[in-house]
Amino acid sequence: MRASELRDVRTIAVGSANPVKLAAVRAVLGPLAPRARIDGMSVASGVADQPMGDEETIRGATTRAHAARAAVEAELGVGIEGGCVEEPDGGMRTCAWAVIVDAHGRVGVGGSLAMPLPARVAAMVRAGLELGHAMDRLIGEDNTKHGKGAVGILTNGLVDRQRAYEILVAYAAAPFVMGEYYTDRADGGAEG
Repeated sequence: MRASELRDVRTIAVGSANPVKLAAVRAVLGPLAPRARIDGMSVASGVADQPMGDEETIRGATTRAHAARAAVEAELGVGIEGGCVEEPDGGMRTCAWAVIVDAHGRVGVGGSLAMPLPARVAAMVRAGLELGHAMDRLIGEDNTKHGKGAVGILTNGLVDRQRAYEILVAYAAAPFVMGEYYTDRADGGAEG
């Protein structure tokens, strides 16, 4: 797929009803696929409510992308999943991954959002609390994961959660916007 082909996409399904995730996908893919209807839906991630480690978090995003695409036979499916990663020094950091899939088997994966968590938040996560709920307790608010999230809270607004997710979606979109550089051949040769 190439960027010019994205202009003809009519349906993009996002594997989440979270307004921040949906807004991030619309901000990135909307201009690339201006005719597309971009809808969010609740689908199972197939992983723990609080994924631990990059691998589990990627698996959750991938499952969401495939499930959303299949649910409405969309041309593209998008999954975004946030997780936590134990660090060798005993600390914990965040991670987040976006996955985009199409009906032909093409997959794009983009991730980052590695930010250290305060020790008391890490302790709550280790005790079984989802990061969003731990952040709610930390600041005494409700449902922060549908708003500023951990990244917005812990950077005091320097990084907006939607913008952070937009970067992940853009990374995952690379094989779709520059498809000519993503071939099946390891030597970089042209397909065909």
